[in-house]
Amino acid sequence: MTPSSTRGTARRQAPPAVLVLEDGRSFRGRAYGAVGETFGEAVFSTGMSGYQETLTDPSYHRQVVVMTAPHVGNTGVNDEDRESRKIWVSGYVVRDPARTPSSWRSRRTLDDELTEQGVVGISGIDTRALTRHLRERGAMRVGIFSGDALADETTLLGRVRQAPGMTGAELSSEVTTAEPYVVPAIGEKRFTVAAIDLGIKGMTPHRMAERGIEVHVLPATATLDEVYAVDPDGVFLANGPGDPATADLTVVKGVLERSTPLFGICFGNQLLGRALGFGTYKLKYGHRGINQPVQDRTTGKVEVTAHNHGFAVDAPLDRASETPYGLAEVTHVCLNDDVVEGLRLLDRPVFSVQYHPEAAAGPHDAAYLFDRFTQLMEDQRA
Repeated sequence: MTPSSTRGTARRQAPPAVLVLEDGRSFRGRAYGAVGETFGEAVFSTGMSGYQETLTDPSYHRQVVVMTAPHVGNTGVNDEDRESRKIWVSGYVVRDPARTPSSWRSRRTLDDELTEQGVVGISGIDTRALTRHLRERGAMRVGIFSGDALADETTLLGRVRQAPGMTGAELSSEVTTAEPYVVPAIGEKRFTVAAIDLGIKGMTPHRMAERGIEVHVLPATATLDEVYAVDPDGVFLANGPGDPATADLTVVKGVLERSTPLFGICFGNQLLGRALGFGTYKLKYGHRGINQPVQDRTTGKVEVTAHNHGFAVDAPLDRASETPYGLAEVTHVCLNDDVVEGLRLLDRPVFSVQYHPEAAAGPHDAAYLFDRFTQLMEDQRA
């Protein structure tokens, strides 16, 4: 059968599939996307839209994403909204796939895109029950099986439990660019930034380019000499997947020692935290979606923000901390659970946030952070 999500009959003919969690709970549904098997960490995303940006975000590498919104695929897939060269999620879980996309920008169905890129998914399961299970038990390993991969659940459970977990996983090297590239400034060039690609999204350098910044995107393996070979006015630490405890901090510490303006997001925030002497830890189920409330403690403003992280920085909220690079303080905090969402040094031009300010797929509340980075470079130049 040729996969299709444009006809309800084709949807009903999709082969049976089963999702098996490492604690033994399982959910039966129908194959969605490619038929076969896949393994990863089961996580849930609370965004009601922006699924194309989620799927192509390298931060989701080796994760099986459960969509909490029940109806997915409404706007199909276009050629403009992808954030990287491919879909990175290991698997995709939806309740009610759209039969026919409804958008003038759509070029193909989400089902077809998943199939073409070999992403195994499942539909027709109770994603609300699955989300509540993950919220109570925590993110865990999972497998999705369909077609010839189906077997008795005891066998499938054993295979899930043999899959690698996220703790201790070094994944930036698997998603980073193979070669450096340049995103030119839009309009007059004002600054040069060296961006370390730990899993960067395409919209991020674009947001900097809109502010007159020429962005040199460098591989995650770039050395300190390679970073400063581009004569940067600032350094950017990107988002990315995996356990921050596995990352080498040589470049981050070298930038801090030179007091070059530094801005980190998501995985970059965790690397900055480690370089300052703070620990990191794995969250029970993480923050994922485009509707997470965060307070900027420097202004009191509450922002609705985009997240994808399963690890967090362990830094005190009630006081500034002594670090090898001067005093540091927590600048942002998640209002749901008091998780650290931002850091800054008080005596050096350095700050970071745990979320994604590039607004792909929204919201736009945190766009000011790129202006804050630009101002740091302006002040340093002056």
